[in-house]
Amino acid sequence: MTKSSNQPVKRQGKLRRAVKFPRLSERLLGPALALRKWSIRAGLAALACLILLVGLYLYIRSQTLPASSVSQTSQMLDIHGNVIDTFHAGENRRSVALADIAHELIDATLAIEDRRFYDHSGFDLRGMARAVVVNVQGMSKLQGASTLTQQLARNLYLSHERTWERKLKEAAYTAQLEMSYSKDEILAMYLNQIYYGHGSYGVEAAAMMYFGKHASELSLAESAMLAGIPKGPKYYSPYMNMKNAKDRQYIILESMLEGGSITEEQAAAAYAEVLEFQPFGGTEQEGFAPYFRDYIRSVAVDKLGFDEKLLNEGGITIYTTLDQEVQAAAEEAIKNGMPESSEQQAALVSIDPRTGYIKAMVGGRDYSKNQYNRVFASTRQPGSSFKPFLYLAAIRSGFMSPITRFKSEPTVFTYDEGRKTYKPSNYGDKYTGDYIDMRKAISGSDNIYAVNTIMTVGADKVIETARTLGIDSKLTPVPSLALGTSPVSPYEMASAYGTFANGGTRIEPVAILRIEDRKGNVLYEAKPKAQEAITPAEAYVMTSLLESVFDEGGTAHRVEATIKRPVAGKTGTTSTDAWLVGYTPELATAVWVGYDKDRMLTVAEAHRAAPIFANFMEDALDAVPPKMFTVPEGVVNVYIEQESGKLAAAGCSGTTRLESFLAGTEPTEVCGNAAVGGTGDSGTDGSGGAGKGRAGSEKQRSWWQDLKRWWTN
Repeated sequence: MTKSSNQPVKRQGKLRRAVKFPRLSERLLGPALALRKWSIRAGLAALACLILLVGLYLYIRSQTLPASSVSQTSQMLDIHGNVIDTFHAGENRRSVALADIAHELIDATLAIEDRRFYDHSGFDLRGMARAVVVNVQGMSKLQGASTLTQQLARNLYLSHERTWERKLKEAAYTAQLEMSYSKDEILAMYLNQIYYGHGSYGVEAAAMMYFGKHASELSLAESAMLAGIPKGPKYYSPYMNMKNAKDRQYIILESMLEGGSITEEQAAAAYAEVLEFQPFGGTEQEGFAPYFRDYIRSVAVDKLGFDEKLLNEGGITIYTTLDQEVQAAAEEAIKNGMPESSEQQAALVSIDPRTGYIKAMVGGRDYSKNQYNRVFASTRQPGSSFKPFLYLAAIRSGFMSPITRFKSEPTVFTYDEGRKTYKPSNYGDKYTGDYIDMRKAISGSDNIYAVNTIMTVGADKVIETARTLGIDSKLTPVPSLALGTSPVSPYEMASAYGTFANGGTRIEPVAILRIEDRKGNVLYEAKPKAQEAITPAEAYVMTSLLESVFDEGGTAHRVEATIKRPVAGKTGTTSTDAWLVGYTPELATAVWVGYDKDRMLTVAEAHRAAPIFANFMEDALDAVPPKMFTVPEGVVNVYIEQESGKLAAAGCSGTTRLESFLAGTEPTEVCGNAAVGGTGDSGTDGSGGAGKGRAGSEKQRSWWQDLKRWWTN
């Protein structure tokens, strides 16, 4: 039998320490564990956010900004660099570097739009907080919180719709702009992008529109005025509401004063300054050289191959040959030379023969009513103004010279191997009934002499000579070609006559000197072609003959007193067209008058071309000293007896004159009794000798008398 035990059983291991506050421990244990758990979760969340932010940063930095299609205003400049036209696709804009913007305008913009621009990274948290407080206090949106970078992102890449998607994109693009560009670059982009009203984008276009000056030239008062406009162009434009504009200017000046960029005295003086604004729309030169401007666009697009969109939106600069003073003289001459009530049209083009530069172009009387440029009209007959090409072909052929004589009388000509006849007539059916030489035929525009000349030389030779001088229009090889029956444009005529003025060297006319892109890179540069079309001697002999058109008895003598310088040229008159094409050493000009629908001209209407030419040439060259045409080598000047064409000598009884010949074509036979008169006087330097022993009643005109006449008139 066994004994039962009442002793307690001993537990194995270490005894636990008794807790003094068992209930408190139990209460804190749960929260501590929870805190530890949430701390771990918060740390993981923060780490995840950090990773997300880093990833977002790297993602945004790796992305490229969207392509912004910001159009730039293109401009057209004259020969002196003055703007004669601007063109754009609804947005007048010219980008400039930050260094080319007045610091007052920069300070004014920053003071009112983003004072802490250089201190934040695209998002101004302090500014946002301040805007919230101001708006809450005013119970309305009194102050915006967008930075310049945010505004730029919105203007460049986004619409102005109020959606969360647009706001998120704006934030992303703002960050990308700050990562991709420096602060100065962002500020420059903003100032070139912002809208200043009335179609003007950017500070340069705005400065030109409101004040007629570049952005770099703006004063403090002008800068403060401009800086206030973008907030509400319709509300703060000085053209729309001057009071609102001045109130806004005051606020901006106060903001600049608070920011320390100006003093109180400067602010007061700027606000008190009376600003001089351009007339609304005054920078648009709708009335100046419109035909030339159209021509420039057509050359750039059709001939040079530039995309029209590039012209309208690319911000290119086109440097042209137009001279504003010469153009103004051309427009004034046509305006004063045509009665206001007349429907008769006119065209004028003037080219510098030494360079080929087109200095002036007027394609009609009123561009607003009719944009057709008659300078390039190839439907008008040049009439007798075509004859210099005929006589040039004659003296080049060796068959004729300035003293070749034909009888001026009604004549019937047979051609085409006797199958056809042609009977020309002189203007007003007036004939001398006697033999005349080339100079007399040119000055009096004798048609019988002209047809005799083409029958002697051949129509093909005349056409070949005209082509050499730059006449490209279709020319029909018939006897009437001598009288200018084949249509030719004023542009071709001025260019061809320019070859005479330039001593035989033809330079292709040019209107565009070069084209540059918005960064100043040269996209095109003109290289005018120059070639010796005829010899200097041939050019001078023709010039000498054409000078007589303005002498007594010449068809342009009525305007001789207006032009106080040596000039050569030729009139041309048909039943529907009247011309005067002429030149000095500095300008070759073609003037045409007539009706668009071939209406017959009255005598008074036909006489309008010459005064327009004379007044234009004298006004255009007013500041240029008169210059004589230089006598080149290969020219022989001798005194001849006008009636016989022989060398003048003591025994001559007729009138003598100084005549120019190509060397080797001058006369050798002496007039009168050789035993008494001796040999004729001649020279190769343009002076010649004086015929002696002539009848005292005969009038002799020397080169010195010519010079005195040109100088004193």
